[in-house]
This record gives sequence, structure tokens and C-alpha cells, in this order.
Amino acid sequence: MTKVTVKPHPDQAPAGAQFEVQGHPTLCDALLDAGVDIDHACGKVGACTTCHVIVEEGFDSLNEASDREEDMLDRAWGVTPHSRLSCQAVVADTDLVVSLPKYTINLEREG
Repeated sequence: MTKVTVKPHPDQAPAGAQFEVQGHPTLCDALLDAGVDIDHACGKVGACTTCHVIVEEGFDSLNEASDREEDMLDRAWGVTPHSRLSCQAVVADTDLVVSLPKYTINLEREG
């Protein structure tokens, strides 16, 4: 099983989180299953940036980002070389350390 550690985030994971993942779900699905309230406004199809995460450890174990994902990440707040859309990143067998950006662009949630 793969261990995922989420660093504390004031809104989505105030205490942080640590959990194990079976199989190879997307990182977004794994986070949601573990109770981390990550946004996914487009229905997890990679058409927005609300599920943007920064993979601090284990980045190279994830599947390669598509050109479409890279284009979407260009619109995300706080993007880094280790940014991914969690709905497109498939968890492999390497442990991950993930942080959630301070801000996200989610017009649906903001009303």
C-alpha cells in the first residue's frame, strides 16, 4: 500500500492527514476517500484547476502529465515544477507527501 501524507492546510486539512491507498486511484479520489475536502469543480475531468496539489515527495512515481493538464496548470495559483491536477495524477507504489496551495480559483464555491 502507498502512504500519502498531506501537509496541514487551513481549510481543506487543518490537521493535515496521513492515510494508505490501495490500488492506483487518482490522487483526488484518494484524498476525497480519506476525508480531505479538496475542490474538484469540473467533476474530475481535468478542465479546471481547483484540485491543484504540489507533490513534494514521490512526484516522479506519478503518471506523466498530459499536454492538456500542463495547459490547465498554467492557470493555477501558486504552480510549481511539482504541481499536478490531483484528478489526473494516478497514485503508484511510492509514498507521497502532498501540500495544497493556499488559494484556488473556484468560482462555484465562491458564489
